[in-house]
Parts: sequence; C-alpha cells; structure tokens
Amino acid sequence: MRGYVHSLQSLGTVDGPGVRAVVFLEGCPLRCVYCHNPDTWEFKECDLCDSDELAERILRLYPYIKDGGVTFSGGEPLLQAEFVRCVAERLKKRELHIAIDTSGMIYNGSVSSLLDICDLVLLDIKMTDAEGYKKYTGGSLSDAVNFLKILDEKGIDTWIRHVVVPGINDTEDGILELKKIASPFKCVKKIELLPFKKLCIEKYKSLGIEFALSDTPELSSERLNELNKLI
Repeated sequence: MRGYVHSLQSLGTVDGPGVRAVVFLEGCPLRCVYCHNPDTWEFKECDLCDSDELAERILRLYPYIKDGGVTFSGGEPLLQAEFVRCVAERLKKRELHIAIDTSGMIYNGSVSSLLDICDLVLLDIKMTDAEGYKKYTGGSLSDAVNFLKILDEKGIDTWIRHVVVPGINDTEDGILELKKIASPFKCVKKIELLPFKKLCIEKYKSLGIEFALSDTPELSSERLNELNKLI
C-alpha cells in the first residue's frame, strides 16, 4: 500500500514518551490559524511512499527508538488510516510503541482498526468552546470530545494537547474548561499545554500563504507556567 508521507524525523523527543521516530503524513481537513505545518495540508503525488519502504526506513532507527517508539503525525494521519496501520503492524512485530497525533475529526472502520493496535493517542483539543473551535480551526469541539469518548471506551492511553495562543485561548477560564472536559475520562493520562510560537512564518512565506497570527505575540514561559498550575 502507498501513502502520502511528508517527512520522517529520526530522533524526536516531544511527541510521546522516550526517543521516537516521527512520521509526518500529508493531508488535513482543518486549517488551524496557528498551524506549524501548512506544507502538510495537501496530498502531493511526489511524496507517495510504499508502506514496506517506510517501515524499513523506520526500522533502521531501531537501536535508537526501541525504548521510545514511533509517532504518526501530520497533517492528519487518520486521513490515511489504512496506510498507517500497514506500517504500524510491521513495527509492532518488533514491539515498538505506536502513537498517533490527531485532531480526532475522523472516525470510521479503518480508524477503529488502527486504534486497536495503538499504544497512545496524542489528542489535540484545540479550543474549549464550539464557536472558537469552528472559527479558528474549521473543526468541531463535539467531534473531538466524541473521539475522546471512543478512546476511553477502547481503553487507549491518551495525552491531551492544547496550543495556547495569546488573545485567543489563553484565559484561565478556558484552561479550567479544558480540565473539565478531560476529567470524566480515565484514559487521559496527561494534559500538555503547548505555547504558541512563530517558527513557522518562513514556511508560510515560501508557500505564498498569509500567516494570520503574524502580529500575535508568542506565549511567554511565565504565562505558560501560570496556566499549567491550573491543570
């Protein structure tokens, strides 16, 4: 099977436990105003990759990632759930830990089958109100929460991730609402608040896309620490 693969990061340390290979897949149904990877939004024929070939590339890193694992990110990896499952099944034979970084906007039979072999899901809950979710991402808070319910039913360990953007979702009430959303679910093992950064601006320029938050300040470490105390 072939899939659209943007890139492979060999030694990642922030997308799951331990040292990991991180696979960035192409295609995304959302358009988050703070997205760091606009170059993964669309499928590109030149980036088609065979599942066995990708698995082999990842397994070359086995000595370095055997105590960490592999994370499939994007873009939105669940757009290519069957392809990801083909690769993940090969990796599971070597007992590698498998994580999926997703917005939770897609759920079907292929996604369900993929989740059944996953060890961890990094679920991006982007806003804590329905209006803001639609306005700033094009997605749905209810879809994200419904996906979280599925993860809970399947008993899959989940880390909730939330990018905090000054002037958009950096209020204490918003962070407390995030905690409230997560609290009923036993599968949630961690809530990660990620500070808004603007390292992506050059990508937008090279693609000829306007970055809507170019004038928005980055979140300070002091403010991040204050909000983390609420979690």
